[in-house]
Amino acid sequence: MLIKQLGSKYSPLYFLAALGAGGLAVSFFMYPQFMIPHADTPMVTFEHLYPLLTGGDIGTVIALSAALVAVALLSLLHFRLLFWNISEYRRFRKTEAFTALKRSNMEVSLMVIPLTLAMSVNVSFILGAVFVPGLWDFVEYLFPLALLAFSLIGFHALKTLGEYFTRLLTNGDFDFVSNNNLSQMLAIFALVMIAVGMAAPGAMSHYKEINAIGMFLSLFFLSLAFLLTIVKLVLGFQSILKHGIAEKSAVSLWIMIPILTLGGITMIRLTMGLHHGFEETLSKPGLFVITSIILSLQIVVGLIGYKVMKKVGYFRDYSQGAKADAGSFSLICPGVAFVVFGMFFIVFGLVKNGLVELLSPAFFMLLLPLALIQLQTVRVYFRLLCRVTACGSCKIAAVES
Repeated sequence: MLIKQLGSKYSPLYFLAALGAGGLAVSFFMYPQFMIPHADTPMVTFEHLYPLLTGGDIGTVIALSAALVAVALLSLLHFRLLFWNISEYRRFRKTEAFTALKRSNMEVSLMVIPLTLAMSVNVSFILGAVFVPGLWDFVEYLFPLALLAFSLIGFHALKTLGEYFTRLLTNGDFDFVSNNNLSQMLAIFALVMIAVGMAAPGAMSHYKEINAIGMFLSLFFLSLAFLLTIVKLVLGFQSILKHGIAEKSAVSLWIMIPILTLGGITMIRLTMGLHHGFEETLSKPGLFVITSIILSLQIVVGLIGYKVMKKVGYFRDYSQGAKADAGSFSLICPGVAFVVFGMFFIVFGLVKNGLVELLSPAFFMLLLPLALIQLQTVRVYFRLLCRVTACGSCKIAAVES
Protein backbone atom coordinates (compact mmCIF):
# COMPACT_ATOMS: atom_id res chain seq x y z
CA MET A 1 0.00 0.00 0.00
CA LEU A 2 1.46 3.34 -1.04
CA ILE A 3 2.14 6.05 1.49
CA LYS A 4 -0.42 8.85 1.51
CA GLN A 5 -0.15 12.58 2.19
CA LEU A 6 3.62 13.04 2.12
CA GLY A 7 3.10 16.79 1.95
CA SER A 8 6.37 18.70 1.95
CA LYS A 9 8.33 15.41 2.00
CA TYR A 10 7.09 14.64 -1.49
CA SER A 11 9.29 15.24 -4.55
CA PRO A 12 8.21 15.39 -8.20
CA LEU A 13 11.05 12.96 -8.84
CA TYR A 14 8.79 10.23 -7.45
CA PHE A 15 7.17 10.32 -10.88
CA LEU A 16 10.31 8.42 -11.90
CA ALA A 17 8.89 5.39 -10.07
CA ALA A 18 5.92 5.38 -12.46
CA LEU A 19 8.24 6.08 -15.39
CA GLY A 20 10.42 3.11 -14.42
CA ALA A 21 7.48 0.70 -14.30
CA GLY A 22 6.30 1.90 -17.70
CA GLY A 23 9.79 1.58 -19.15
CA LEU A 24 10.15 -1.96 -17.83
CA ALA A 25 6.79 -2.87 -19.38
CA VAL A 26 8.07 -1.58 -22.73
CA SER A 27 11.30 -3.58 -22.34
CA PHE A 28 9.36 -6.84 -21.95
CA PHE A 29 7.18 -5.93 -24.95
CA MET A 30 10.37 -5.87 -27.04
CA TYR A 31 10.56 -9.70 -26.94
CA PRO A 32 7.34 -10.38 -28.88
CA GLN A 33 7.84 -7.22 -30.95
CA PHE A 34 11.18 -8.37 -32.34
CA MET A 35 10.89 -12.17 -32.12
CA ILE A 36 7.39 -12.83 -33.53
CA PRO A 37 6.79 -12.25 -37.27
CA HIS A 38 4.29 -9.48 -38.06
CA ALA A 39 4.97 -8.46 -41.66
CA ASP A 40 1.45 -7.07 -42.14
CA THR A 41 1.74 -4.50 -39.30
CA PRO A 42 4.63 -2.43 -37.87
CA MET A 43 3.76 -3.59 -34.34
CA VAL A 44 2.99 -7.07 -33.10
CA THR A 45 -0.71 -7.32 -32.25
CA PHE A 46 -3.22 -9.58 -30.53
CA GLU A 47 -3.87 -11.34 -33.85
CA HIS A 48 -0.21 -12.39 -34.03
CA LEU A 49 0.02 -13.48 -30.40
CA TYR A 50 -3.23 -15.39 -29.83
CA PRO A 51 -2.49 -18.28 -32.24
CA LEU A 52 0.89 -18.85 -30.60
CA LEU A 53 -0.61 -18.77 -27.12
CA THR A 54 -3.30 -21.29 -28.02
CA GLY A 55 -1.53 -23.52 -30.53
CA GLY A 56 2.21 -23.00 -30.20
CA ASP A 57 4.76 -25.34 -28.66
CA ILE A 58 5.04 -25.38 -24.88
CA GLY A 59 8.30 -23.40 -24.82
CA THR A 60 6.83 -20.61 -26.93
CA VAL A 61 3.65 -20.51 -24.84
CA ILE A 62 5.58 -20.24 -21.57
CA ALA A 63 8.04 -17.59 -22.82
CA LEU A 64 5.36 -15.50 -24.53
CA SER A 65 3.00 -15.77 -21.57
CA ALA A 66 5.75 -14.66 -19.18
CA ALA A 67 6.55 -11.61 -21.33
CA LEU A 68 2.88 -10.61 -21.65
CA VAL A 69 2.20 -11.07 -17.93
CA ALA A 70 5.21 -8.86 -17.18
CA VAL A 71 3.91 -6.22 -19.62
CA ALA A 72 0.44 -6.30 -18.04
CA LEU A 73 1.55 -6.21 -14.39
CA LEU A 74 4.19 -3.54 -14.89
CA SER A 75 1.71 -1.43 -16.88
CA LEU A 76 -0.82 -1.68 -14.04
CA LEU A 77 1.92 -0.66 -11.60
CA HIS A 78 2.82 2.25 -13.86
CA PHE A 79 -0.71 3.64 -13.81
CA ARG A 80 -1.12 2.97 -10.08
CA LEU A 81 2.04 4.96 -9.35
CA LEU A 82 1.03 7.65 -11.86
CA PHE A 83 -2.29 8.29 -10.10
CA TRP A 84 -0.56 8.21 -6.69
CA ASN A 85 1.97 10.78 -7.88
CA ILE A 86 -0.69 13.05 -9.32
CA SER A 87 -2.57 12.95 -6.01
CA GLU A 88 0.55 13.61 -3.92
CA TYR A 89 1.75 16.32 -6.30
CA ARG A 90 -1.53 18.22 -5.97
CA ARG A 91 -1.02 18.30 -2.18
CA PHE A 92 2.65 19.19 -2.59
CA ARG A 93 1.76 22.28 -4.65
CA LYS A 94 0.12 23.79 -1.55
CA THR A 95 3.29 23.58 0.57
CA GLU A 96 6.18 25.95 1.14
CA ALA A 97 8.47 23.25 -0.23
CA PHE A 98 6.87 23.66 -3.66
CA THR A 99 7.38 27.43 -3.52
CA ALA A 100 11.04 26.88 -2.65
CA LEU A 101 11.42 24.36 -5.46
CA LYS A 102 10.05 26.89 -7.97
CA ARG A 103 12.82 29.31 -6.94
CA SER A 104 15.68 26.82 -7.28
CA ASN A 105 17.53 24.83 -9.93
CA MET A 106 15.26 21.90 -9.07
CA GLU A 107 12.33 23.59 -10.79
CA VAL A 108 13.52 21.59 -13.78
CA SER A 109 12.37 18.44 -11.94
CA LEU A 110 8.79 19.40 -12.89
CA MET A 111 9.67 18.22 -16.42
CA VAL A 112 9.37 14.67 -15.08
CA ILE A 113 5.57 15.11 -15.24
CA PRO A 114 5.26 15.45 -19.06
CA LEU A 115 8.01 12.83 -19.33
CA THR A 116 5.92 10.31 -17.39
CA LEU A 117 2.68 11.25 -19.13
CA ALA A 118 4.33 10.65 -22.51
CA MET A 119 5.38 7.21 -21.28
CA SER A 120 1.74 6.58 -20.27
CA VAL A 121 0.61 7.16 -23.87
CA ASN A 122 3.25 4.73 -25.15
CA VAL A 123 2.24 2.09 -22.60
CA SER A 124 -1.45 2.53 -23.47
CA PHE A 125 -0.68 2.02 -27.15
CA ILE A 126 1.21 -1.20 -26.40
CA LEU A 127 -1.56 -2.53 -24.15
CA GLY A 128 -4.15 -1.84 -26.82
CA ALA A 129 -2.12 -3.52 -29.56
CA VAL A 130 -1.37 -6.77 -27.71
CA PHE A 131 -4.48 -7.24 -25.56
CA VAL A 132 -7.40 -5.79 -27.58
CA PRO A 133 -8.59 -7.98 -30.49
CA GLY A 134 -9.03 -6.15 -33.77
CA LEU A 135 -7.79 -2.81 -32.47
CA TRP A 136 -5.28 -2.41 -35.29
CA ASP A 137 -8.18 -2.27 -37.76
CA PHE A 138 -9.00 1.14 -36.29
CA VAL A 139 -5.43 2.33 -35.78
CA GLU A 140 -5.70 5.11 -38.37
CA TYR A 141 -8.33 6.70 -36.12
CA LEU A 142 -6.02 6.32 -33.13
CA PHE A 143 -2.99 7.98 -34.70
CA PRO A 144 -4.56 11.49 -34.73
CA LEU A 145 -5.65 10.95 -31.11
CA ALA A 146 -2.11 9.94 -30.20
CA LEU A 147 -0.75 13.07 -31.90
CA LEU A 148 -3.28 15.16 -29.99
CA ALA A 149 -2.28 13.55 -26.68
CA PHE A 150 1.43 14.09 -27.33
CA SER A 151 0.72 17.66 -28.46
CA LEU A 152 -1.03 18.45 -25.18
CA ILE A 153 1.82 16.86 -23.23
CA GLY A 154 4.32 18.75 -25.38
CA PHE A 155 2.51 22.02 -24.69
CA HIS A 156 2.69 21.31 -20.96
CA ALA A 157 6.42 20.56 -21.27
CA LEU A 158 7.09 23.78 -23.20
CA LYS A 159 5.06 25.79 -20.69
CA THR A 160 6.99 24.31 -17.76
CA LEU A 161 10.32 24.83 -19.50
CA GLY A 162 9.34 28.34 -20.56
CA GLU A 163 8.49 29.39 -17.01
CA TYR A 164 11.79 27.96 -15.78
CA PHE A 165 13.94 29.73 -18.37
CA THR A 166 11.99 32.99 -18.03
CA ARG A 167 12.81 33.07 -14.32
CA LEU A 168 16.47 32.30 -14.94
CA LEU A 169 16.85 34.86 -17.72
CA THR A 170 15.08 37.65 -15.84
CA ASN A 171 16.43 36.99 -12.33
CA GLY A 172 19.81 35.50 -13.17
CA ASP A 173 19.55 33.24 -10.12
CA PHE A 174 20.85 29.96 -11.54
CA ASP A 175 22.96 28.24 -8.88
CA PHE A 176 26.15 27.05 -10.61
CA VAL A 177 27.58 25.58 -7.40
CA SER A 178 24.72 23.09 -6.92
CA ASN A 179 24.69 22.33 -10.67
CA ASN A 180 27.58 19.85 -10.28
CA ASN A 181 25.53 17.04 -11.86
CA LEU A 182 23.50 16.40 -15.02
CA SER A 183 20.03 16.62 -13.44
CA GLN A 184 19.22 19.55 -15.72
CA MET A 185 19.21 17.02 -18.58
CA LEU A 186 15.82 15.86 -17.30
CA ALA A 187 14.29 18.52 -19.54
CA ILE A 188 15.95 16.98 -22.60
CA PHE A 189 14.79 13.52 -21.50
CA ALA A 190 11.18 14.76 -21.52
CA LEU A 191 11.52 16.42 -24.92
CA VAL A 192 12.94 13.33 -26.64
CA MET A 193 10.25 11.13 -25.03
CA ILE A 194 7.64 13.37 -26.69
CA ALA A 195 9.62 13.33 -29.95
CA VAL A 196 9.73 9.54 -30.11
CA GLY A 197 5.99 9.38 -29.44
CA MET A 198 5.25 11.86 -32.23
CA ALA A 199 7.45 9.84 -34.60
CA ALA A 200 5.31 6.70 -34.23
CA PRO A 201 2.32 7.95 -36.28
CA GLY A 202 4.85 9.57 -38.60
CA ALA A 203 6.35 6.15 -39.29
CA MET A 204 3.26 3.92 -39.19
CA SER A 205 0.30 5.78 -40.68
CA HIS A 206 -0.82 5.03 -44.25
CA TYR A 207 -1.88 8.64 -44.73
CA LYS A 208 0.87 10.94 -45.94
CA GLU A 209 -0.65 13.91 -44.10
CA ILE A 210 -0.43 12.07 -40.77
CA ASN A 211 3.12 11.01 -41.65
CA ALA A 212 4.10 14.61 -42.30
CA ILE A 213 2.43 16.05 -39.19
CA GLY A 214 3.93 13.38 -36.94
CA MET A 215 7.41 13.78 -38.36
CA PHE A 216 7.32 17.58 -38.24
CA LEU A 217 6.24 17.63 -34.58
CA SER A 218 8.80 14.95 -33.76
CA LEU A 219 11.57 16.94 -35.45
CA PHE A 220 10.44 20.08 -33.60
CA PHE A 221 10.91 18.48 -30.17
CA LEU A 222 14.01 16.57 -31.25
CA SER A 223 15.66 19.77 -32.54
CA LEU A 224 14.86 21.61 -29.31
CA ALA A 225 16.24 18.70 -27.31
CA PHE A 226 19.47 18.73 -29.36
CA LEU A 227 19.93 22.47 -28.80
CA LEU A 228 19.34 22.21 -25.05
CA THR A 229 21.62 19.18 -24.79
CA ILE A 230 24.58 21.27 -25.90
CA VAL A 231 23.79 24.01 -23.37
CA LYS A 232 23.01 21.70 -20.44
CA LEU A 233 26.00 19.42 -20.99
CA VAL A 234 28.41 22.35 -21.09
CA LEU A 235 26.96 23.95 -17.94
CA GLY A 236 26.74 20.63 -16.10
CA PHE A 237 30.29 19.49 -16.83
CA GLN A 238 31.65 22.96 -16.10
CA SER A 239 30.26 22.75 -12.56
CA ILE A 240 31.25 19.09 -12.17
CA LEU A 241 34.85 19.73 -13.20
CA LYS A 242 35.02 22.71 -10.84
CA HIS A 243 33.24 21.32 -7.77
CA GLY A 244 33.23 17.56 -8.29
CA ILE A 245 30.13 15.42 -8.81
CA ALA A 246 27.35 15.70 -6.20
CA GLU A 247 27.14 12.27 -4.57
CA LYS A 248 23.34 12.21 -4.37
CA SER A 249 23.02 13.16 -8.04
CA ALA A 250 25.85 11.00 -9.40
CA VAL A 251 23.28 8.79 -11.13
CA SER A 252 22.53 11.74 -13.44
CA LEU A 253 25.73 10.85 -15.32
CA TRP A 254 23.73 7.99 -16.83
CA ILE A 255 20.85 10.15 -18.06
CA MET A 256 22.40 10.37 -21.52
CA ILE A 257 21.73 6.62 -21.98
CA PRO A 258 17.91 6.95 -22.14
CA ILE A 259 18.24 10.21 -24.07
CA LEU A 260 20.39 8.45 -26.67
CA THR A 261 17.94 5.53 -26.82
CA LEU A 262 14.93 7.76 -27.41
CA GLY A 263 16.82 9.93 -29.87
CA GLY A 264 18.02 6.85 -31.74
CA ILE A 265 14.56 5.28 -31.94
CA THR A 266 13.19 8.63 -33.12
CA MET A 267 15.75 8.72 -35.93
CA ILE A 268 14.89 5.14 -36.93
CA ARG A 269 11.17 5.94 -36.94
CA LEU A 270 11.74 9.09 -38.99
CA THR A 271 13.79 7.03 -41.47
CA MET A 272 10.96 4.51 -41.71
CA GLY A 273 8.45 7.33 -42.10
CA LEU A 274 10.36 8.83 -45.01
CA HIS A 275 10.57 5.38 -46.61
CA HIS A 276 6.93 4.48 -45.97
CA GLY A 277 5.26 7.83 -46.57
CA PHE A 278 7.62 9.66 -48.91
CA GLU A 279 9.12 6.73 -50.87
CA GLU A 280 12.64 7.49 -49.68
CA THR A 281 15.06 4.62 -50.25
CA LEU A 282 15.69 2.74 -47.01
CA SER A 283 19.39 2.17 -46.30
CA LYS A 284 19.86 -0.92 -44.16
CA PRO A 285 23.61 -0.27 -43.82
CA GLY A 286 22.64 3.23 -42.66
CA LEU A 287 20.60 1.65 -39.85
CA PHE A 288 23.67 -0.36 -38.87
CA VAL A 289 25.74 2.84 -38.68
CA ILE A 290 23.13 4.76 -36.66
CA THR A 291 22.54 1.96 -34.15
CA SER A 292 26.28 1.25 -33.82
CA ILE A 293 27.12 4.89 -33.06
CA ILE A 294 24.39 5.24 -30.44
CA LEU A 295 25.14 1.92 -28.76
CA SER A 296 28.84 2.82 -28.64
CA LEU A 297 28.08 6.15 -26.95
CA GLN A 298 25.83 4.39 -24.45
CA ILE A 299 28.56 1.92 -23.54
CA VAL A 300 31.09 4.73 -23.00
CA VAL A 301 28.64 6.78 -20.89
CA GLY A 302 27.69 3.66 -18.95
CA LEU A 303 31.28 2.74 -18.10
CA ILE A 304 32.29 6.26 -17.08
CA GLY A 305 29.15 6.72 -14.99
CA TYR A 306 29.60 3.35 -13.29
CA LYS A 307 33.20 4.09 -12.36
CA VAL A 308 32.30 7.50 -10.89
CA MET A 309 29.27 6.20 -8.97
CA LYS A 310 31.31 3.32 -7.61
CA LYS A 311 34.03 5.76 -6.52
CA VAL A 312 31.64 8.07 -4.61
CA GLY A 313 29.77 5.14 -3.07
CA TYR A 314 26.44 5.80 -4.76
CA PHE A 315 25.49 2.12 -5.14
CA ARG A 316 26.53 1.37 -1.57
CA ASP A 317 24.56 4.24 -0.05
CA TYR A 318 21.54 4.85 -2.30
CA SER A 319 20.95 1.65 -4.27
CA GLN A 320 21.82 -0.88 -1.57
CA GLY A 321 22.19 1.22 1.57
CA ALA A 322 19.89 3.09 3.93
CA LYS A 323 19.94 6.50 2.25
CA ALA A 324 16.67 7.40 0.55
CA ASP A 325 16.21 9.77 -2.35
CA ALA A 326 13.47 9.98 -4.96
CA GLY A 327 16.12 10.60 -7.61
CA SER A 328 17.42 7.06 -7.07
CA PHE A 329 14.67 5.87 -9.40
CA SER A 330 16.83 7.40 -12.15
CA LEU A 331 18.81 4.16 -11.91
CA ILE A 332 16.00 2.35 -13.74
CA CYS A 333 15.91 4.49 -16.87
CA PRO A 334 19.46 3.69 -18.09
CA GLY A 335 18.96 -0.05 -17.56
CA VAL A 336 15.69 -0.05 -19.48
CA ALA A 337 17.08 2.20 -22.21
CA PHE A 338 20.21 0.12 -22.78
CA VAL A 339 18.18 -3.09 -23.03
CA VAL A 340 15.65 -1.58 -25.44
CA PHE A 341 18.22 -0.02 -27.74
CA GLY A 342 20.40 -3.10 -27.53
CA MET A 343 17.49 -5.00 -29.08
CA PHE A 344 17.14 -2.33 -31.76
CA PHE A 345 20.84 -2.74 -32.54
CA ILE A 346 20.55 -6.52 -32.82
CA VAL A 347 17.45 -6.42 -35.05
CA PHE A 348 17.88 -3.25 -37.14
CA GLY A 349 21.67 -3.20 -37.16
CA LEU A 350 22.54 -6.90 -37.43
CA VAL A 351 19.54 -9.03 -38.40
CA LYS A 352 18.26 -6.71 -41.16
CA ASN A 353 21.77 -6.59 -42.67
CA GLY A 354 22.10 -10.38 -42.68
CA LEU A 355 24.89 -10.37 -40.10
CA VAL A 356 22.90 -12.44 -37.58
CA GLU A 357 19.93 -14.72 -38.20
CA LEU A 358 16.80 -14.09 -36.15
CA LEU A 359 16.32 -16.66 -33.34
CA SER A 360 19.67 -18.31 -34.12
CA PRO A 361 22.15 -19.29 -31.36
CA ALA A 362 24.17 -16.16 -32.13
CA PHE A 363 21.01 -14.06 -31.77
CA PHE A 364 20.30 -15.45 -28.31
CA MET A 365 23.94 -15.09 -27.26
CA LEU A 366 23.74 -11.37 -28.09
CA LEU A 367 20.39 -11.16 -26.29
CA LEU A 368 21.66 -12.84 -23.10
CA PRO A 369 23.60 -9.88 -21.61
CA LEU A 370 20.62 -7.62 -22.31
CA ALA A 371 18.29 -10.02 -20.52
CA LEU A 372 20.65 -10.13 -17.52
CA ILE A 373 20.77 -6.32 -17.36
CA GLN A 374 16.96 -6.28 -17.61
CA LEU A 375 16.57 -8.70 -14.68
CA GLN A 376 19.05 -6.70 -12.58
CA THR A 377 17.11 -3.52 -13.39
CA VAL A 378 13.87 -5.19 -12.26
CA ARG A 379 15.53 -6.27 -9.02
CA VAL A 380 16.86 -2.78 -8.29
CA TYR A 381 13.52 -1.22 -9.19
CA PHE A 382 11.50 -3.22 -6.68
CA ARG A 383 14.12 -2.69 -3.99
CA LEU A 384 13.80 1.07 -4.50
CA LEU A 385 10.01 0.89 -4.74
CA CYS A 386 9.95 -0.83 -1.36
CA ARG A 387 11.14 2.43 0.19
CA VAL A 388 8.01 4.33 -0.82
CA THR A 389 5.51 1.70 0.26
CA ALA A 390 4.23 0.55 3.61
CA CYS A 391 4.63 -3.14 2.90
CA GLY A 392 5.97 -5.56 5.50
CA SER A 393 9.21 -4.43 7.05
CA CYS A 394 9.83 -1.72 4.47
CA LYS A 395 10.55 1.74 5.76
CA ILE A 396 8.87 4.94 4.68
CA ALA A 397 11.14 6.96 2.41
CA ALA A 398 12.04 10.47 3.44
CA VAL A 399 13.34 12.54 0.57
CA GLU A 400 16.63 14.14 1.44
CA SER A 401 17.03 17.75 0.47
